[in-house]
Amino acid sequence: MRVTAVIPSWNREGLVRSAIVNLRAQTCPPERILIVDNGSADNTRTAAEELGAQCIRFETNRGFAEAVNAGIRAANSDWIFILNNDVVLQPDWLERMGNALEQTRAPFGVGKLLQPGEENRLDGSWDLVSRGAYAWRCGYERPDGAPWREQRWIAMAPMTAAVFHRSVFDKVGLLETRFESYYEDVDFGIRCALAGLEGVYEPSACAVHLGKATFGKKAARVYFLSARNQVFLLAKYYPAPTLRRFWWPVLVGQTLALLAAGKQGHFFPALRGKWQALRRWPEFRDALPESAAIERVVSASEREIYELQRSLGFDIYWRLYFTLVKSE
Repeated sequence: MRVTAVIPSWNREGLVRSAIVNLRAQTCPPERILIVDNGSADNTRTAAEELGAQCIRFETNRGFAEAVNAGIRAANSDWIFILNNDVVLQPDWLERMGNALEQTRAPFGVGKLLQPGEENRLDGSWDLVSRGAYAWRCGYERPDGAPWREQRWIAMAPMTAAVFHRSVFDKVGLLETRFESYYEDVDFGIRCALAGLEGVYEPSACAVHLGKATFGKKAARVYFLSARNQVFLLAKYYPAPTLRRFWWPVLVGQTLALLAAGKQGHFFPALRGKWQALRRWPEFRDALPESAAIERVVSASEREIYELQRSLGFDIYWRLYFTLVKSE
């Protein structure tokens, strides 16, 4: 299949070089590599062009979502591979993903992400989201094993490393640029679920994710954006009747999210994120889905979180959440 790889980047020349070399070494390399330079002050553009990639350059950092959208628009292939610059693919990643997409006829797919230096510990797989608008990157920091070794259908594909057929964007639109970075793929996954689209998780397509290389794993900006964008999800998808029905899961989920940020020393950046989202609430209320549709999507997603957590042992966040909230 013809694939265009889209890699957003900001001030990470070394990672861009490594990512391009990694893609060129694939057993089924992409036809085209697009680097979207988000206003870098280093030599990202020169590095990309030296290695035969094309570069789209912004003068300022416009965020992950807008960078990816620019790459999607510029791509001229049926398949688009969205890839973080801090992901190291196994040499047969694209070949295995292509085979899975061909066999299942799925319109998008993701593989297994492992942590650096931890060959048996996951960084993630697919995404799920609770009624409280808090997302779980399934398998994060869990030992590899069942269910992470089984191919399955998914609705929400993390855009750390994901392949999409162009028809998906034609049907549900591009990434939500108001999110900038973080939770923009959860937002996209909700739209896929509402549209009845399912992709495939292919565990044999493995990669290592260095993790939040742009801002750093514990940067205040990460917690600000994540906290804000969780509330943006509520504003964008929850009509008034749904907010009334789900008020308790929302209150519990968002309060626990603030406490989780506080545990990492970033309570106030997260609180500022929530406050900014509430101030911007009205701008997301113009095209809400039907209550029944969004409630079906998030309730099913939450049930899956509960079943996975119950079978594997609860993380502290989800133990507290499900102690206080009865899953539907």
